[in-house]
Amino acid sequence: MKIFRVAGIGLLIAALTWVSVGCGLSTKEVKEVRIGFQTIPNTEAVAKAEGWHEQQMKGVSVKWLPFDSGRDVNNALVSSSIDIGLLGSTLVAAGLSKGVDYKVIWLADVIGANEALAVKNTSNIREMADLKGKTIAVTFGSTTQYSLLGALQLNGLSPNDVHIIDMKPADMLAAWKRGDIDGGYVWQPTLQQMADDGGHILVTSGQLAEQGIVTADVIVVRKAFAQEHPELVKLYLKSMIQAVELYREQPDQAIQATASLFSISEQEAATMMNQLIWLSGTEQLSESYLGTSDHAGQFANVLADTAKFLKDQHLIDTLPSISVFQQAIATKSLKEADQDAGTAQ
Repeated sequence: MKIFRVAGIGLLIAALTWVSVGCGLSTKEVKEVRIGFQTIPNTEAVAKAEGWHEQQMKGVSVKWLPFDSGRDVNNALVSSSIDIGLLGSTLVAAGLSKGVDYKVIWLADVIGANEALAVKNTSNIREMADLKGKTIAVTFGSTTQYSLLGALQLNGLSPNDVHIIDMKPADMLAAWKRGDIDGGYVWQPTLQQMADDGGHILVTSGQLAEQGIVTADVIVVRKAFAQEHPELVKLYLKSMIQAVELYREQPDQAIQATASLFSISEQEAATMMNQLIWLSGTEQLSESYLGTSDHAGQFANVLADTAKFLKDQHLIDTLPSISVFQQAIATKSLKEADQDAGTAQ
């Protein structure tokens, strides 16, 4: 079983039109690693909160750049404004389909109940069929849009049956409070804030994954940066492996660090973190996920399936062969980092 994850459609197509990736610095010249992050309580959040990237990359400055959505992260990656970034699997599939030159190196989380469709109690929406004629917000180009469109398709609805509008999480919450929308497919913490404010969850990405609509939050690195600075990529991944270990072995510390980072309560952090699937380095190197450099795992098929869906929805123009997605998964540095982690234990 796979475990992973219209009006305004022109906006998404424009959002998926990017420029080529530029060249990075040579190993001797690198002084700074630029990491694009989002407010998602996963392995990246734990590593950032604990300062582990800074500890691992001694002598190299780590610059953190916040983004509201993976769409913005993608734009920053392809314009060489950042070196490493976190974005949803939908945007990775779309980017690779358009020839964006980056590599998949880590799954920051597999998306479960932390992304979902929240609807207002006053909108009388009790099942998917009730969405017809309603106004639903989603961030175009994100995993949530892929999940929303997939959910509609599974229930015999088309995007034209629903008024779908493009909003980032903060704007979505404000629109929800004003009563401008009937619902929104979004991630935490906005999801819980909407549900607590007179709403309920209609469907989660975890439920959709059981029906084949699978999504994940993915760490990618610019190909040029990965080729020129493999040791830094390895050190970055060592911190991510450490984050999973902390969450599994000392969850209270991981939860406390994440709560402090995002200025939320520990209870909120715990709820959101427990809604994700956390994978160790060894698990990610298995056939079920990223696989190895010699044999790509099932996640390549997830990206290919996602790209096919986007092509069928006319959101991308070209559907590449499966080899494009297989070759985009680079796990050499992860294997080395995982071996080092095992030796240190």
